[in-house]
Amino acid sequence: KILGIDTSCDETAAAVVADGREVLSNIVASQVETHQEYGGVVPELASRKHIEAINYIVSRSLAEAGVTFKDLEAIAVTNRPGLIGALLVGVAAAKSLAYCHNLPLLGINHIEGHLLSKRMVHDALPFPHICLTVSGGHTLLVEVHEGWQYKVLGSTQDDAAGEVYDKVAKYLGLGFPGGKVIDDLAQKGNPSAVKFPRPMRNTDDYQFSFSGIKTSVRYFVEKARRADPDMITIEDIAASFQAAVVDVLVYKSLRAVKATGAAAITLTGGVAANSHLRASLKLAAAEIGAEVYYPPMNLCTDNGAMIAGIAYQKYQQGLRDGLSLNATPKGSIF
Repeated sequence: KILGIDTSCDETAAAVVADGREVLSNIVASQVETHQEYGGVVPELASRKHIEAINYIVSRSLAEAGVTFKDLEAIAVTNRPGLIGALLVGVAAAKSLAYCHNLPLLGINHIEGHLLSKRMVHDALPFPHICLTVSGGHTLLVEVHEGWQYKVLGSTQDDAAGEVYDKVAKYLGLGFPGGKVIDDLAQKGNPSAVKFPRPMRNTDDYQFSFSGIKTSVRYFVEKARRADPDMITIEDIAASFQAAVVDVLVYKSLRAVKATGAAAITLTGGVAANSHLRASLKLAAAEIGAEVYYPPMNLCTDNGAMIAGIAYQKYQQGLRDGLSLNATPKGSIF
């Protein structure tokens, strides 16, 4: 049994996982209401909220799992990448608990936690497979081989896909976070109403760029407001914007599958909860005979269970970190 802690951004999360897969508890405290009025995450406020919540969330996680610190084999914590102040709260808490209870400590890469989250719910994932990780801070394609060996094929060169959802939603006055509200509106709109650009869709690499889509939405709305405010609906804009983002993600993912001979695609990260992305990826993959795997909704967003899950694998390999473990906000992906 391992306690996993994640405070990489704006969720305070703790979970207890047995044998790397059995989730005994998975508690997440959201800060959405705190950051809504600012239209995005305010790092200083996020850090303060983590300080307020961390002890309670850890205690509740242990209680729901029906365990005490004496029942744990180790404590795992996200120490990279993320907001420095937020990471420091989780790392400090984990180091203190590990010291007080004489437990091994493992520092975990947040992105690697997302990558392995599917392993917790799928008995046998085929190798090699392509993993598309899409969140508010990251967008990348990774080739995953037997033994969970990774090769990063490409990543975003500017804004992450989830970040662009938030920025477009803020500009359109839809609130924060933008992912779900845009997804919901898009289901009522026409995805072909506006032909927004698909940056880097047809380049010979697997890099992404979404900043241009965001800018195009702004220019289009400004022009439409001057010409005819009733020319197009907010639902059509949301649907057209989402269609552009998803098109790029799906196209590059499928191209990576064909080029590498991978047997499947896995989808992880907060944007993995997007209904259009899930449906489009599954449909496109079926056309080339590839399977698509994604974790349940509660493992898509930031959580402690995925951190404890990957820590089990590292613990079995004999890996340990000392109390000198540091928070590394811009730590390498792997």
